[in-house]
Amino acid sequence: MFFMRKNRFLQSRRIAVLLLASFLAFSSFFSDGRVLTVKAASLEELQEEAEARKILPIQSNEIDNWPAGPQVSAQSAILMDANTGVILYSKNIHERLYPASTTKIMTALLAMENGNLDDTVEFSHEAVFSVPTDGSNMGMDEGESISLEECLYGIMVASANEAANAAGEYISGSIEDFVALMNKRAEEIGCTDTHFTNPNGLHDPQHYTSAYDLALISSYFFRNEMLCKISNTPRYHFEATATQPDDFYKNNKHKLVNGEIPYEGILGGKTGYTDDSRQTLVTCAEQNGMRLICVVFKEETPDQFTDTAELFDYGFHNFQVLNISENEEKYNIESTGFLQIGNDVFGSSKPILSIDTDSYVIIPNTVSFQDLDSKIDYSQSDENRVAGIEYSYHDMYVGNAYLNLVTDNASSYDFDTNMTATDVSVEMTEAESETETEAQDTIFINIKKVLVIILVIAAVVITIFMIHALITNGRTAKRRNNRIRRKQRRRSHMRTDFDDFDF
Repeated sequence: MFFMRKNRFLQSRRIAVLLLASFLAFSSFFSDGRVLTVKAASLEELQEEAEARKILPIQSNEIDNWPAGPQVSAQSAILMDANTGVILYSKNIHERLYPASTTKIMTALLAMENGNLDDTVEFSHEAVFSVPTDGSNMGMDEGESISLEECLYGIMVASANEAANAAGEYISGSIEDFVALMNKRAEEIGCTDTHFTNPNGLHDPQHYTSAYDLALISSYFFRNEMLCKISNTPRYHFEATATQPDDFYKNNKHKLVNGEIPYEGILGGKTGYTDDSRQTLVTCAEQNGMRLICVVFKEETPDQFTDTAELFDYGFHNFQVLNISENEEKYNIESTGFLQIGNDVFGSSKPILSIDTDSYVIIPNTVSFQDLDSKIDYSQSDENRVAGIEYSYHDMYVGNAYLNLVTDNASSYDFDTNMTATDVSVEMTEAESETETEAQDTIFINIKKVLVIILVIAAVVITIFMIHALITNGRTAKRRNNRIRRKQRRRSHMRTDFDDFDF
């Protein structure tokens, strides 16, 4: 069945090519080559537009002491850390543009979040026939079915439009309801310049997003290891089953994924193209402790691939990752006062406040941690988080961390650890401590320090008591000595008086 369908497709394609060749020859004969001239001029115009886009402003290059990023021919481009959202490179990142098939990143993300890989996805009449037959597809027929996992490979490797439709129907019951879910999820993620009208990215004036929004969506996508694996597959073998009788392969057109342009650390990505969007590309790569997402919109091939590789080089070579808990000195957790927990009150206690050890900042290689600005926010919704600390460099966000309540081993003591940001604070240095301590009182308790203070007070009391006793005993001894001397004087007088008589 597959080969019959493919043969019919090839025959139709040959007929179309012959008709096109005949038309071009006919037009060339009667118009003295003007058709070919128009085609060449169109390509020349596209190249001129690409060159014009190269000189558009790069907003990240305007930051003082920030590494200068490359001039790319994309209308919009972003390089973002997948875990923190730190933006290393930005060029028109909030401009609304057409994403084309990079839309399928959201489709695959929702399918993974709401589905089961072993579930069966059926291809309805609408899923198959509501998309152009000459668009990206995997040759599925109405009534056939595959697993959701295979459907995801069809979406991400083959960029199959009918597979995206079928996945949407599987998740939400209809394409329309799935599109509503796409827009809802985009809003939850924080997208403000995004509106979807279909699951596949076929052109629609109301189907748009921005490089920043798509990078946000992709950050969730590339946190899922299964989605990384699927989108990083160069070639996938679809085997025949009882519900899908064809055996065939599909190749990934992403050149950094299929190895045509080798690059170390690629985790996956998605291509996209329509006449209106031009070339679009999303890619993720990991090196030096950074998992970076690159999005480029509106380019001409093969610049979308070469510019992406150049932007990755820029990010991995010019920036460093610093662990916040290992470098933070302004918020002195070790000397926050007295409130600590632990099994040993005489030395093994832990501070009840601690900066989470997994948080980090991404900053230029020429910048130190001490060069960063920070601000603390006590309005945290998580009951175990006392405050959040946000770091920036020249108003450019570079990372954040949380001050957490340490809850392990808390049962060793009877202290109330159900505390909020209004119950505890952080000791800060210099000018910031003056403003923060005015706004909030700080009370801390440390068992060891309390015991030391009690011992000191006891020693002082004992010393005072001993001094008082010595003074009292001294006075008593003096009075006793005075009585003894008086008695001795009386006895002496009595003997003298008797000496005057002659018995």
